[in-house]
Amino acid sequence: MRLVLDTNVVASALLWGGSPRRLLHLSVSKKDVLFTSAPLLAELTDILSRSKFSKKITASLLTVDQIVDLYAELAALVRPVSVPRLAPDPDDDVVIGTAIAAKADFIVTGDKALLSVADYEGGRIVSVNEALDAMLSM
Repeated sequence: MRLVLDTNVVASALLWGGSPRRLLHLSVSKKDVLFTSAPLLAELTDILSRSKFSKKITASLLTVDQIVDLYAELAALVRPVSVPRLAPDPDDDVVIGTAIAAKADFIVTGDKALLSVADYEGGRIVSVNEALDAMLSM
């Protein structure tokens, strides 16, 4: 299974745990391939640098850059393709473009606007729990 995790899922997995962390661990342990792109890694850096996450970052004993680098080691890097406006938020089109470039089966997100798109060229946009169910049924 090929996955692109939206940055909200990655941030949740790395800082809080729960279902997003379980999905991340399961995808690594099952050798499912994770994909990301430079724009998504930059967005992750931006998100993790926000002051509301500073306590979690400090508690991790890592810097934001170290955390992003650790995630980048787990995910294959692709160059997103340009897509016509598909998502309600144009910033989400890079997620879709990354998934198309990766030939991903799923984009996994907690973003309701992105979930409303449902399908893209070659794959589906699903919640963390939907992705977990799909992986566990394999």
